[in-house]
Amino acid sequence: MLALAACASIVRDSEGVVAISSNPTAAEIAIADQSGTEIYRGTTPATLTLDASAGYFDGQEYTITFSKDGYDPTTVKVDSRINGWYVGNIVFGGLVGWLIVDPLTGAMWTLNTEQVNGVLAERVAMDETASPQLRIVSVDAVPASERSRMVRVQ
Repeated sequence: MLALAACASIVRDSEGVVAISSNPTAAEIAIADQSGTEIYRGTTPATLTLDASAGYFDGQEYTITFSKDGYDPTTVKVDSRINGWYVGNIVFGGLVGWLIVDPLTGAMWTLNTEQVNGVLAERVAMDETASPQLRIVSVDAVPASERSRMVRVQ
């Protein structure tokens, strides 16, 4: 019986609960899995159960897009990682748990976070006649699409 055990499958399954919030609140969220399929659309705050496994020996990855009128949209990635209990197969579950049971059930994976907070930057209307202004914001408030244009100041 011990040889048929699988540590991660015994301790937990492949699903994880993720609390999603935003600043400002009541932002719209769209969640897509790694294949690009939208699996959820709603408003923050939200608490969802997401599967950490995408298949046999394949961890899931999600992209959460936050949007709200008057703010620049932002995205946050939620990845999966190897469940620490999966390593317990070396001692308790043996090869059956390591190569078959935990990978098939998806229990070898866990999500890398239990909380996600999307920070949206307020959209600033550009006035072509006005002189440029210095605006200081947290790097977390800068949309990922704009970060590549940032220049480090020494």
